[in-house]
Amino acid sequence: MKAEISAAWDKVQSMINGFIVLLPNIVLGLIVFIFFFFIAGRIKALVKRVTRNRRYAGNLGLVLGRLAKGVTILIGLFIALSIVIPSFKVSDLVQLLGISGVAIGFAFRDILQNFLAGILILLTEPFQIDDQIVFKSFEGTVENIETRATTIRTYDGRRIVIPNSELFINSVTVNTAFDNRRLEYDVGIGYGDDIDLAKQLMLDAMLSVDEVLKDPAPDVLAMELAGSSVNIRVRWWVNPPRRADNLISRDKVITAIKKKLVANGIDLPFPTQQILFHDQTEETDGNRSRQREGWPSGKGEVPKPRSISSSLRLLAQKQDDGNSKVDSAKVDNET
Repeated sequence: MKAEISAAWDKVQSMINGFIVLLPNIVLGLIVFIFFFFIAGRIKALVKRVTRNRRYAGNLGLVLGRLAKGVTILIGLFIALSIVIPSFKVSDLVQLLGISGVAIGFAFRDILQNFLAGILILLTEPFQIDDQIVFKSFEGTVENIETRATTIRTYDGRRIVIPNSELFINSVTVNTAFDNRRLEYDVGIGYGDDIDLAKQLMLDAMLSVDEVLKDPAPDVLAMELAGSSVNIRVRWWVNPPRRADNLISRDKVITAIKKKLVANGIDLPFPTQQILFHDQTEETDGNRSRQREGWPSGKGEVPKPRSISSSLRLLAQKQDDGNSKVDSAKVDNET
């Protein structure tokens, strides 16, 4: 028993002695790693600061800063391991990573796919941070573009996280890609109104709104002869093309057009329907060759209505037919 305890103590003592021997290397390796970690953060900040004021290099600076930080930290880790463990060789780690790379690739296929898609999005810049985009049923402002996913803030205050692979292979509408944006709205006027006068009034109403740009100029186009109105489409441009500005300009344009048209006697009709009732009191009712639908055409003889006696006779006949059917049914049941 004493021999086993003595052997265990010797082993613990040798481990302590080995740790004491490696302690200077561990401290030095830790200092080296902290130094490289600090340098990596400074490099990332430097790259972001250089590209901050350049619109078309912002995303490129973001991805380059992240890559530079990761590479610097990885180099510091290798150097620190070499100091702590002198027998450690970087080639051994690279060989190990190469052997397990295939298995890792299959296991993390979706993660790697999103990572590569994020890199391509950051490099090609189809949209940028603070752009307003529409993706499938989601619409909002881009908050952040990471190497794995992109986050957008919806207009009603929700955050949507979209995998980069989805954004890369599907269509994305960027509402703020250009400085100006055109809006449109259809206005219906009465068939008896002067179209040219109405178009000029609509144009004057749009020009009276401060948010409507004078260049490009707004325009008015007659688009459709609808069932109860003549539809005229008004189109105008706004700057900036953000959601809030679009809503403000739309509100003011529609209000100004409505007030302008009403003040000048232009009708704003609402949909109407014409309902025709079939007259079932005529003698020709049931005769499809002579039966009329709707109003008399003014040609030919209008069918006479049924007399009261004939109507009563027809009603009595229908009742007798119904009673006979009921009686026959009772006879069948009794038999």
